[in-house]
Amino acid sequence: MLAVHLLSFYFSKLKEDQIKKVDRFLYHMRLSDDVLLDITSRFQSEMKKGLGKDTNPTATVKMLPTFVRSTPDGSEKGDFLALDLGGSHFRVLHVKLSEDGTQNVQMESQIYPTPKELMHGSAAELLDHVTSCLVDFMEARNLKHKKMPLGLTFSFPCKQTKMDEGVLISWTKEFKVRGAQEKDIVSSLRNALRKHQDIDIDVLALVNDTVGTMMTCGYDDQHCEVGVIIGTGTNACYMEEMSNIDLVEGDEGRMCINTEWGAFGEDGGLEDIRTEFDRDLDLGSINPGKQLFEKMISGLYLGELVRLILLKMATKGLLFTGKTLTSLRTKGKLETKHIAAMEKYKEGLSNTRGVLTDLGLDPSEEDCIAVQHVCAIVSFRSANLCAAALAAVLTRIRENKKMKRLRTTVGLDGTVYKIHPQYAKRLHKVVRRLVPDCDVRFLLSESGSGKGSAMVTAVAYRLATQHKQIEDILAPFLLTKDDLTDVKQKMLTELEYGLKKETHKGASVKMLPTYVCGTPDGTEKGNFLALDLGGTNFRVLLVKIRSGRRKSVRMYNKIFAIPLGIMQGTGEELFDHIIQCIAEFLEYMGIPSAPLPLGFTFSFPCRQVSIDKGTLVGWTKGFKATGCEGEDIVNMLREAIKRRNEFDLDIVAIVNDTVGTMMTCGYEDPNCEIGLIAGTGSNVCYMEEMENIEFLEGKEGKMCINTEWGGFGDNDCIENIRTKYDKEVDEESLNVGKQRYEKMTSGMYLGDIVRHILIDLTKNGLLFRGQISERLRTKGIFETKFLSQIESDRLALLQVRRILQQLGLDSTCDDSIIVKMVCTVVSTRAAQLCGAGLSAIVDKIRKNRGLEHLQVTVGVDGTLYKLHPHFSRILQETVKELAPACDVTFMLSEDGSGKGAALITAVAKRLHS
Repeated sequence: MLAVHLLSFYFSKLKEDQIKKVDRFLYHMRLSDDVLLDITSRFQSEMKKGLGKDTNPTATVKMLPTFVRSTPDGSEKGDFLALDLGGSHFRVLHVKLSEDGTQNVQMESQIYPTPKELMHGSAAELLDHVTSCLVDFMEARNLKHKKMPLGLTFSFPCKQTKMDEGVLISWTKEFKVRGAQEKDIVSSLRNALRKHQDIDIDVLALVNDTVGTMMTCGYDDQHCEVGVIIGTGTNACYMEEMSNIDLVEGDEGRMCINTEWGAFGEDGGLEDIRTEFDRDLDLGSINPGKQLFEKMISGLYLGELVRLILLKMATKGLLFTGKTLTSLRTKGKLETKHIAAMEKYKEGLSNTRGVLTDLGLDPSEEDCIAVQHVCAIVSFRSANLCAAALAAVLTRIRENKKMKRLRTTVGLDGTVYKIHPQYAKRLHKVVRRLVPDCDVRFLLSESGSGKGSAMVTAVAYRLATQHKQIEDILAPFLLTKDDLTDVKQKMLTELEYGLKKETHKGASVKMLPTYVCGTPDGTEKGNFLALDLGGTNFRVLLVKIRSGRRKSVRMYNKIFAIPLGIMQGTGEELFDHIIQCIAEFLEYMGIPSAPLPLGFTFSFPCRQVSIDKGTLVGWTKGFKATGCEGEDIVNMLREAIKRRNEFDLDIVAIVNDTVGTMMTCGYEDPNCEIGLIAGTGSNVCYMEEMENIEFLEGKEGKMCINTEWGGFGDNDCIENIRTKYDKEVDEESLNVGKQRYEKMTSGMYLGDIVRHILIDLTKNGLLFRGQISERLRTKGIFETKFLSQIESDRLALLQVRRILQQLGLDSTCDDSIIVKMVCTVVSTRAAQLCGAGLSAIVDKIRKNRGLEHLQVTVGVDGTLYKLHPHFSRILQETVKELAPACDVTFMLSEDGSGKGAALITAVAKRLHS
């Protein structure tokens, strides 16, 4: 028993001594976590350089765009071919994706050799061999009669400008094919395929093997957004935000980036960790100075590194009693499969003896222990370096998503990762240690990257089909110049109808006289009270106007809410609420009973017979207070003042908000003769020649006309451009069949148009995984402010997703792109329609005055115009295109229509004093 213990102690001591001896000799290869984190940081810097347009040429990590923008979502289906070319053998696959929603994949494949002479021959010879094998594969499986889409997995660095085009940058591994570099591999393959007229193959995608791995694993796990190969060579890809990729136009969504990390360190950035053995190996390779990171990691080189170390140790007398046989001096004698065998649990030592004996060596027990430990250090360093680079990729994804903790999946493939008994466990452990804020699942690609290229092709098919469906759904919103010119002409016709005595009553554009006949001249002065009612908020203002050399307008205001119950209650309740708000404001200002002239901005269609008389034609914008339509609004306000019996207010003018806007801007710019509101509602006013207003007496001078253009189209004249979504929104509104133009152009309705489109897209399985949430069914949840936020150029898609999540819509990155596209189409049409209507107004003013060229200013207010990132620009561009003889200046009303009401009151007081 004692002898057994002594023997065991001796063996343990022997093993410990040998391990220490190797550790001392290879101490440069043992990398601490601090060193690994430093490598991670260096790799992050190279990634950033590789993504930058200006810095990419000098970056060692090339960060090549792959034009793969989406990972599988499980709905892919169809029949595909895949060709996997990247080593001494290549594979042809036939991949069938089920159509029954079970995500069932059927694959047949065949491996063909790539003879050494072809790996070092000409491109034409190599591709002729590949296509002949492809024809053989199709013939054996009776596929020659079918048109087959094909994805090519090509495991060499290529510069891509689209998914089916890739120019070879350089060969790696053991390939040295002539006439291929700087050539488009897909074109070359297509040319080779054309020689076989009995097959019909459509090459749709060029895919790096890492991308293929990511896509293969992504079909089984939709969290997979990283692909890593650790085999003959090594590389990684991952999904990057488009906004960070300077090399590609556009900033929507994500794109897979092929890092080509094997070249990391070619600029000398890893010299402090490279050893003499790495340098010797590099000098003896077919590409000295290139792929330096790969040469420390991948299967093509691990065996050679171990051989060089053993040779040096033997030369120094540390192994094999100093004997260095010819076999140890022969390049390529040790392969990665030998390293894997020597590191096997339990069998490792006996395997080591067998490998060394096969090399003609006569190893002692000590030699076997030492050699096994050399293998462990070399392969462990490989795993550590991979882990450091992978940690950089994972950190970048987490930071891109602005997440404190990332949950993701890494797809892996490659012989080293698969066959080395310790490699996967070591890699996983180190990655988790280096990025504790990432929950990483490592998923082995069982089917290889060939299946992945079929997946890329399938995803491309799916996206193309979906894109076509989405385009068809959105097509009715895309208005041509002819469409907009037609809208302009119809608007002109309706403007004329509204002004003529015979047709005025039946016109859809009501052309209501405002009895505002002049704009401010600078002599107005005094204190005025202004009221502004046009939406869910009501504003009371005290406006102090000073004239003379230092003319000025000072305003004090307070905003009050109009509850829904009041908006849709009785007229008496509404006006009593307004008077209560006025009382609170005057109390707040310390002038509870001051006698003040009052101007009332009332943003609803009124038929006026004087400046202080206005009969409500009909409510809009969600108001439904009873007992108001057909009544004089000024009288209703006066009656409410009497009921309150607390203050003396002189109601001088009732004003539409467009008129208030025009007057506000006209105070600053005398050329302002048009007022435009593009907000909750939509409307325009302008100064019309009295002689053209047939139903009013008097032919001298001008009068401001409130067009009430929101009703344009109520007579079906624009039915040709109304979509089914416009009709659905109309059917759900409080005033069905009314304000059709407003319902296509104003903030109150755009969000709901978007919502109806999103429901339709979801029903068609194009959004939100086909799941319609209750929130999406809720009228009014999609407010205009969300359109403005979603369409902001500065907003990343991640933030779009957050907005959708606030609305209870759990979206993917692809969903966010589609939602943004829908918002853009709807708001663009709204701006174009407003522009078409406004071009009719400015052209009418020009023709009224017999001018060849008109210069005019439009005063503008409204949240849509002010806050939407693109609405104002598109509106202005449309006016310029449709009314080229008019030079139109747009002036934003900073102070709102309330100030305008006070100015109109002041002008009216001046004219009547």
